[in-house]
Amino acid sequence: MPSVNPSFPAGRGGGPPAIAVITGLDVRDIRFPTSRELDGSDAMNPMPDYSAAYLTLQTSAGHRGYSLVFTIGRGNDVQAAAIKALEPLVTGVPLADVLRDLGGFSRHLVNDSPTRWLGPEKGVAHMAVGAVVNAAWDLRARLAGKPLWKLLADLTPEELVRLVDFRYLEDALTQAEALELLHAARTGRAEREARLLATGYPAYTSTPGWLGYDDEKLLRLTRRAVRDGFTLVKLKVGADQADDDRRLALVREAVGPALRIAIDANQAWSVDEAIARISALRRHDLYWIEEPTAPDDVLGHAAIRRAIEPIRVATGEHAHNRVMFKQLLQARAVDVVQIDACRVAGINENLAILLLAAKFGVPVCPHAGGVGLCEMVQHLAMFDYLALSGTQEDRFIEFVDHLHGHFEVPAVVRGGRYLAPTEPGAGARMRGTSVEEYAFPGGTAWVSGSSPARQATPWRAA
Repeated sequence: MPSVNPSFPAGRGGGPPAIAVITGLDVRDIRFPTSRELDGSDAMNPMPDYSAAYLTLQTSAGHRGYSLVFTIGRGNDVQAAAIKALEPLVTGVPLADVLRDLGGFSRHLVNDSPTRWLGPEKGVAHMAVGAVVNAAWDLRARLAGKPLWKLLADLTPEELVRLVDFRYLEDALTQAEALELLHAARTGRAEREARLLATGYPAYTSTPGWLGYDDEKLLRLTRRAVRDGFTLVKLKVGADQADDDRRLALVREAVGPALRIAIDANQAWSVDEAIARISALRRHDLYWIEEPTAPDDVLGHAAIRRAIEPIRVATGEHAHNRVMFKQLLQARAVDVVQIDACRVAGINENLAILLLAAKFGVPVCPHAGGVGLCEMVQHLAMFDYLALSGTQEDRFIEFVDHLHGHFEVPAVVRGGRYLAPTEPGAGARMRGTSVEEYAFPGGTAWVSGSSPARQATPWRAA
């Protein structure tokens, strides 16, 4: 048996050391050639290859936990290497200790000195921590025989609060306030769970709106989305102002006034430019503008929000930690909080963000526009509904109809609503055949054909 890592000691709580230990982190570079059809294209990423740094957490008992970090192609190997670099921090750690104290395990990884120096608490290193934490949660859910949303919702408020790192948050949210929010939400939880299992959770779709799609495909997919029961559709904008206006006019004319239309600039604009561009599109009755400017610009988001009311401002998929969300909420800079399953340091930090959103009364509409994100983040939204917010009003989980067949338990959306998964786990486990076929660069999907996004574009002077 490998030696126990002394920085996360065995036998916590006075019990004997566990027999089963973590033995390693198997990380694969998995890429899908979505650039061939321009799926996922937006103003900042015209030809992405949706990719995953895919992690299998291995144990001496044969149990496995699965997770991933979503990327858009080139650089996926960097993210995979960052996850693998955490292996010495977890190898030899007793599995029972990890699963009993996932709050302490998460803080152990986040507070590792080299990891913090490379962040701190942001970027590739922070997302690598999230991958390991999420894999541990997946394993705990599998061993419990529960889907993650159910596992989390069944925890007591005290257990949930112990999972959260409140450092840097106390000026906005205290542990006592978090406990109060969680205890208040216990009323009616059984009824909400029955409703969730019966009718699911609202979804919105970004499938029609990728910037590289021509008008025929845009309108065909939008009409299909309406027929499929979606009440909110999101379109990418930000490349050309006249083209943004024209495409929105086509969609609004095709579907009428009832459909909610959101737009997503993917950080393409400066603050003043965002205000001007959104104002020029106001006539299309926009529901929200997503990522109108740099994701770290809290005051810029606040200025945009004041200038474009009543159009909502949505952001969060690139907000790198709970502190950014705290500031966005404190500055009244956001109307819609968009958590991402892979951007921050895993489920524990996303619990902190959900608590912050509940404290400030701001709805959470998770980002899921990438491979595996629908499968993973649905669990957090469903937990939020059951154990924290208690409502589905003005709340949606993003749905993109790509790549779900590569997962053992694919997300299922019917009638514009996510069906609650009932299989154990956190949703990230991929099919073995897909892992082998789309492994980069040697998988058959890459050997048999090339993708434009595989190559870096050299700089050239204007």
